[in-house]
Amino acid sequence: MNRYFDYAATSPVDPEALEAYVHASTYYYGNAGSLHDAGTKASSLLEHCRNRLADLLQAESRGIAFTSGGTESNELGLSALMSAGEGNHLIICGGEHSSIHNIAERMKNRGVRVTKTPLLPNGQVDLDHLEKDLCNDTAVVSLQHVNGEIGSIQPVEEAVRMAGKYGALIHCDCVQSFGKISLAGLGSTVDSLAVSSHKVYGPKGVGAVYIRPELSFQPLTPNVTHENGVRPGTVDVPGVAAFVTAAEKAVTHLDTRAVYTQQLKAVFFEQLTAQGWQLVGDTRHQSVPIAGLMLQGWEGQWMMQEGSRKGYFFSTGTACRVNSEKPSYTLSAMGIGKEAAKSFIRISFSHEHSETDVLDLAHHFNPYLQQRVD
Repeated sequence: MNRYFDYAATSPVDPEALEAYVHASTYYYGNAGSLHDAGTKASSLLEHCRNRLADLLQAESRGIAFTSGGTESNELGLSALMSAGEGNHLIICGGEHSSIHNIAERMKNRGVRVTKTPLLPNGQVDLDHLEKDLCNDTAVVSLQHVNGEIGSIQPVEEAVRMAGKYGALIHCDCVQSFGKISLAGLGSTVDSLAVSSHKVYGPKGVGAVYIRPELSFQPLTPNVTHENGVRPGTVDVPGVAAFVTAAEKAVTHLDTRAVYTQQLKAVFFEQLTAQGWQLVGDTRHQSVPIAGLMLQGWEGQWMMQEGSRKGYFFSTGTACRVNSEKPSYTLSAMGIGKEAAKSFIRISFSHEHSETDVLDLAHHFNPYLQQRVD
């Protein structure tokens, strides 16, 4: 029985991806930056993977740089756009991943004017507010495609249209959406985007950033040679091979997995929401494999620890924020108070779950409801 419900934090490595990693480690062990035959062989595999990922993202391969994961990809993408854009104003969605908030705070300390646009009760960015926030000095708008805590899908195309009126560039964090829902040409619409390996059943420590090749920007670290000067450090070619193998499999089976996930969520919600649980945002009918829930009278931290003690693994939000005493960026941006937010838990589903697994988790929560009623 699969009692792991924290796939939004990380996922197990797919066997085919692991096989690709071992194969590349055995036969393509050279440094892709070296000029001898072993290096050239590794470089050829790296470029093959870059082209495959570009096809999956519907983006230009020359704009893709492999990274250590989503956080670095967000940092490189957002920093590149701020250096390429005209203006000194950065807009981020209030529910962005902590990596975006941290980068924005650092930029703010360096003199950049930062605006955080709030979320509507359904978890989507308030487009009316965004339109008011935009101005001629806006250089970049950062918008997470799928929220990592409640699974809401952001209206990226509409945000791109609004930002375009002011010449602002768009960075899109696709870490939670890539391989789970269709990006539908997003790679050719936004100016930069971030993806991560371990969210799509690839190994940890690998990711990619896409930066539109036509842009002229200052790399975060100057005078480096790897990945066309975008980032320093030897590229983990076996990790990249495993990542792209897992990503290709996830995208190939995306529609089937999405339908199945939606069915699992429907079964789960049927058991819980009619009995007092509050669904955070509006993801009941979406195929995004993430659900945010609150139950008044119970602390999410306690429920998570009690669940772990009984072998059920879920979270109280993104893994990058669980040790912070500050309220969730997402819940705060939605106007949910600190006390209410303490009851928040996140359940994230997988095609590896069965309906029995989901029902088992729902039944695990029943005593909380009964004790609250009593």
